[in-house]
Formats: sequence, structure tokens, C-alpha cells
Amino acid sequence: MAYLLNLAYLIILAGTSPWLFLRAWRQGKYREGWSQKLFGHAPLRTSDNPCMWLHAVSVGEVNLLAPLLERLTLRYPDWDFVISTTTQTGFQLARAKYGASQVFYCPLDFSWAVKNALRRIRPNVLVLAELELWPNLIHGAARQGIRVAVVNGRLSDRSRRGYLWIQPLIAALLRRISLVAVQSDEHLHRFIELGASPNTVFSTGSLKFDGVELDRHNPHTRRLAALAGIEPSDIVFLAGSTQPVEERLAVDAYRHLSREFPQLRLILAPRHAERFDEAARMLDASRLPWQRRSKLCARSATAKSQILLVDTIGELGAWWGTAHIAFVGGTMGSRGGQNMIEPAAYGAAVAFGPNTQNFRDVVRSMRAAQAAVVVHNGDELTAFVRQCLEQPHYAVELGCTARELVRRHQGAADRTVELISQLIDPNPGIHGRAA
Repeated sequence: MAYLLNLAYLIILAGTSPWLFLRAWRQGKYREGWSQKLFGHAPLRTSDNPCMWLHAVSVGEVNLLAPLLERLTLRYPDWDFVISTTTQTGFQLARAKYGASQVFYCPLDFSWAVKNALRRIRPNVLVLAELELWPNLIHGAARQGIRVAVVNGRLSDRSRRGYLWIQPLIAALLRRISLVAVQSDEHLHRFIELGASPNTVFSTGSLKFDGVELDRHNPHTRRLAALAGIEPSDIVFLAGSTQPVEERLAVDAYRHLSREFPQLRLILAPRHAERFDEAARMLDASRLPWQRRSKLCARSATAKSQILLVDTIGELGAWWGTAHIAFVGGTMGSRGGQNMIEPAAYGAAVAFGPNTQNFRDVVRSMRAAQAAVVVHNGDELTAFVRQCLEQPHYAVELGCTARELVRRHQGAADRTVELISQLIDPNPGIHGRAA
């Protein structure tokens, strides 16, 4: 099986290599870490301590590991924790958050790369965030007696239908996994349907609720607000994790409302770093005054502009704390939505588009609690921002409802750590589904 997978991966890699080289040349992507990716040259771990390897694909998964790692390091202070990522932005953020010495690029799922990485790291437990079902990695770990866990697991209905075509292969893979901690009962049933052993699948809730900041006066947010010259009288409209059409809609909303509401400020935070310059060109074409976040410094913070482009990685979580009105991007196109929990936790008045399948459970809870508003086009987005400006009590009430919903859903990290602890120190006294 490993040989067939290797052959399939090589064919795919050969077929996509022109596109990869083009992206590397134009955007600087995919240039780093090829020794680690192709040959498994992960950092050689020399310690004899027990070790946990946690894998997070990109920025979102890197961030959600934070509450889990905080609890695991307190519970197991004599363990080593290493983190792998797939994307360059995820790698950069992980190094900034967790230290350069314990972060590396995950090997591609070639048998030789996986084998070499496992040999160099020597983990006792392998933790995969959300849904990273790489056959050679999982089978290789299981053959060496390494316990494998999936945390914050999710399986969309579309993925479920696709996997059903190869259900016997997926079932064999899932049976190698010792723990699948999923975000909801809906995901739990889907994993079991695909062949996961029922006594290994638990519904813990979403780690994304635990990894958010509730206090908008936290030091990081205060520092950024001061850097941008945000005054107490300002009303910040932040459009975050955006795609091109969403940035244009946010600028249009600002243009329609800023003369009537001069205290309105707009912050744009595109989803991907390679799009920062594209967003900058769009702002230039708008002929509105704007600034880049990367050009701000403490000495010039008083010379503020009403529009700010956040062209840095890893800061959006803190920037949300400056927002009174929030639009969550990736929801007007086909991407399926980005994390709306962060602005909700700060008590911002949250809106997003109709395409939110990546956060189906979160959106269902927020809409049921009337903690967010769905907008379908630019006119509705402008109308939402206007209502928040004209009726401040409406915006405050919407934000308070959202923050309280986040509070109620916290606790997944504690439940997940308890389940992981059963892989490390099995205790027959604990059974059944996590609440």
C-alpha cells in the first residue's frame, strides 16, 4: 500500500510542480522547508523525555493549539512538545508563538519522509488538528506503537460523501487512530459512519472557543490600538480574513457612511499574505486615505488615517479587539467562512456572508441565539453597518449576546486534555462520551 501511495503522490507532485514553481516565483510561497517536507529532515530531538508531536496545517490550526498546549505543558512538565505545520504562514506564526526550536514543516506523506521524521522526533503521541488523515503518517506511527489522536475533528458532509467512495480504506485508517475528539455530535456520527471505532470518538466541542481572548482591553490589543491612533470616540469597522470582493464591499460601505459618520474607521485584514499588495492597489484606486499596518511605528502613531490595511501575519486576533462592528470574510465566496468566534468573544457586532459551511455548527449556534447577522451582498453589509452606527444600543446588545455565547461554549480544551491523558496514563475508571 505504501508503494502505491508513494507512486500516486509522485504523480500528483509532478503534475502540480509547474504551478508550485510559478507560485514560488510570483508570491514567494512553497520555497521553504523542502528538505523537511520531501525527506523528513525534522529537527533531531536529543532529549530522552517523552514527546508529543502536534500537527497544525496553517494559521487557524496553529492558533487553536494554544489553549491545548497551555494545559498539556502544565499537566506534563517533563514532556517535550514539537509542532509541525504545512504552510509558510503557519510555520512563521508557530515559530513566533511557540519558539523556533520546536517548530518544523510536516513531511509530505511519502513513506520515507514519514519514517525519517518519526525516527528523528521519536514521539510517544501524535496529535493531528481537525482532519489530517495522511495514510503513511498514521500507519507509520501506529506501527511504531505511537498513539495517534485527532483533536477538534470535523468532517463536512461533502467530505463524508467523498470518503464513502473509499470507505474500506478510510475505515482501516481510522481504526489506527486511538482518539478522535470532534467538535459536535454531528461530526461524531460521520466519523463512526466512515468506520471509526465508536469507543474512540468523543464530542468535546470546538477548541476555537477556548483559544479566544474575551477582554478587549488586553495588552496586545491596547498596544495595536495606540499604534493605529484609535481614539475612544472612534467606531471601528473591521473586515477580517477577507477575499477580494469582500474588501471592495467593505470599502464601499465605508465610502457611503464615512461622511455621515466621521468617527467611523475601517480596518481591512486580508486572509492571505500574498494578497496584501493586491489589497493595497485596490485602496490606492479608491483614492481614500489609508495606511499599511507594517508602516506604523510608535513615533508616528498620532498621524492616523481612517483606513488601515493589516498587512502582517498573526495579529488579527488582537485587532478584532479594536472592532465595534465586524465582518468575517471568506463567507461571500466559495471558501466556506473563516473564524467568527474571535470577534464574537470581544463583544463586537458580528456579520458574515451566507457561505459558512466550515463553521456550520458555530453559525447555527450564533443564529439561534441571535448573536450575529447574515448579509448577502454589499447593500446588506452597508445597511448592517449603518444600523450599528445609528442604533448603538443594537450593536452593544448584539455583541453582548455573542460574547455570552462564546463563554457558554468554552471547555473543549479541558475535555480534550482529559481524553489525551487517557492515551498517556490509561484509567479504566473513565468511560463514555465527553460532554
